[in-house]
Amino acid sequence: MLPTLLTPAFRDWANSDGLIWLHLLKTVTAGLLALGIAMLLDLPQPRIAMTTVFVLMQPFSGMVLAKSFYRILGTAVGTVAALVLGALFVQQPELYMLGMIGWVSACIAAAVRYRHFRWYGFVLAGYTAALIGIPNVTVPHDLFLAALTRAAEVAVGIVSSSAVSALIVPQRSSLALRRALQIRYRNFTAFAADVLERKIERGQFESRFADLVDEIVGFEATRTFAAFEDPAMRSRSSYLSRLNSEFMDACARLHALHQLLKRLRANTSAPIVAAIDPYFHELAALLSRGHEADADAGVDAARIATRLRHFQATLPRRVRETRRPLETAAAEALADFDTAAELLYRFVDEWIRYSASYISLEQRKPASHPTQQLARSRYVSKTNGFVVAFTFVRSAVVMSIVAWFWIATDWPSGGLAVIGAALACALTSAAPNAPRMALQMGIGAVLATMTGYLFTCYVYPNIDGFPLLCATLAPVLALGAFMATRKGAAGYGIGFSVFFCLLAGPDNVVTYAPDLLINNGLALTASMLVAALALTVVFPADMPWLIRRITGDLRGQVVSACKDELPSLNQRFQSSTHDLTAQLRLLLTRRSRRRRDALRWTLATLEVGHAVIDLRNEVARAAYASAMHPRWSSVLERARDDLAQLFARPDSRTLDNALVSVRSATWIAQDLLQTVHADRDKRHDLQRILSCLHFIRTALLDKDAPFSAR
Repeated sequence: MLPTLLTPAFRDWANSDGLIWLHLLKTVTAGLLALGIAMLLDLPQPRIAMTTVFVLMQPFSGMVLAKSFYRILGTAVGTVAALVLGALFVQQPELYMLGMIGWVSACIAAAVRYRHFRWYGFVLAGYTAALIGIPNVTVPHDLFLAALTRAAEVAVGIVSSSAVSALIVPQRSSLALRRALQIRYRNFTAFAADVLERKIERGQFESRFADLVDEIVGFEATRTFAAFEDPAMRSRSSYLSRLNSEFMDACARLHALHQLLKRLRANTSAPIVAAIDPYFHELAALLSRGHEADADAGVDAARIATRLRHFQATLPRRVRETRRPLETAAAEALADFDTAAELLYRFVDEWIRYSASYISLEQRKPASHPTQQLARSRYVSKTNGFVVAFTFVRSAVVMSIVAWFWIATDWPSGGLAVIGAALACALTSAAPNAPRMALQMGIGAVLATMTGYLFTCYVYPNIDGFPLLCATLAPVLALGAFMATRKGAAGYGIGFSVFFCLLAGPDNVVTYAPDLLINNGLALTASMLVAALALTVVFPADMPWLIRRITGDLRGQVVSACKDELPSLNQRFQSSTHDLTAQLRLLLTRRSRRRRDALRWTLATLEVGHAVIDLRNEVARAAYASAMHPRWSSVLERARDDLAQLFARPDSRTLDNALVSVRSATWIAQDLLQTVHADRDKRHDLQRILSCLHFIRTALLDKDAPFSAR
């Protein structure tokens, strides 16, 4: 009876705190294994192998394998760079340091440009070069041997962490990815039902939509490292990419529906709202009824998709019947109804596509939706060039300050301080709050120095043998790994774990020199504090001009939607917009007006950009219209140009120009609609075009849009 009662509680613990304890066990085991193998191979600095484990270890085996792959590449490139710089600047420490600072800063800047696990490879290319070259700047004859031994020690750490992670109770990131997909589908279904039922306030919608953006960007990183550990995931990577693309489309449609409903109610279009509301309530009920307590996620999605297909099949006929009594209403009101109906149909279609891909992944078979066999999606990340240049300059300045002090004072531990500065710039380059993380790493260095002093003076002299060494190191290493898993204290854990291994990790021949340890600890701490000060005062990441540049790139996605070639434009637009939004949210971590403004620009960009792409696709399908009106092509091109100009340089003049152009295109489209009214297919083509134009116009007139603030 007791085991039965404890089973649910044990499962809850195993899926929460139990995973943390398992990660600590595996991290400590891998670190001690790397230390033992390096000692057995008689490598000069086994502590470097142990340090590698603590920099490399992750909860999921796919994450470790991905990091290991890029770390091997980064280490190899960094080793070659250290040898090349050493050969070019023999016995010239000033020139050597200039070259090293340039190399490390360029690697960190490239890491910011190419994120996820490529970030790690670029960071290691810079950090490895510094770790090999700086201690040997005055003894170039030792450089080649140092490069070989460093590569061997890092390889031991990589092999140990990968083996332990993959063999001891492996936590597959592919399983975590599947669980995340299930949770995302259920949560988004509930969110969509709440939006359609008007249970979400404006602030709540913006906040939850921003969380969806973070999920979309994070999913791409998870998909990348899941492919390293699971052949099935690797073979289905294109399906996962398409699923994420369709999820972005569904999010964009839901946002467009929410915005249009908000405007209809704000404009007191009571008859239109009363006519269209029953469809939204019915759709919300279908989404809500999709969840069954005893159903798994795949069955859940299948039930919803089946109901939505039936709803979609009957929707056009029912909408036509609802529209007939409204045909005597004002043209503007009728346009509101047509646009709402068109958006509703598109949203249902996007949801069915998303559900079909999701079901195919759950059932591990090709998608059944006919249009998905040809669809190929590619996530396109984008980083502002000024952000990359800013990262380069920031890293170069921090390292230059520390290197200048080292050369000017001939400080014995100055080389380690430069290495610490490079490490601080590298590890904080992707942190949400870089100054806080650098400060936490500095405090972690202080704790590591104090703990290392105790081990050097009182622990190492009183133990004998490797088993006793492991027993004394395990609690300290576990403490550092535990702190590194805490979201608000990760910097303390990283600083403590890495710097304890560097300062006081045991070598084959232990050197009992407390004064050297304290001096090295002071050097690392000072470099962390210099980095934190520079990141706070001189180079804060949320500088207004930098935020304006990224926001300009975000608005520039609408320019791309208006100007770029149509094939794959929707995927490029969606992924780049979400990627830039995630970068802004990373920099603007505090609740502020700038953060709200950035989110509103995101919503406006997605809203107008998506509608422009829809418009261009519909116009391409209705190519015959250009022969029916001499100004049709020119007025549409003018509307796209003015919309692009509005988002490139938003002000009252460009807003007025865009409104006039969209209105002109609407008038000509209405004339064409009257001309082709007898042809059902052409009439539907023109009605869809009119819906796109009307939606764009209402978006530009929205009082909550960022245009109004200007």
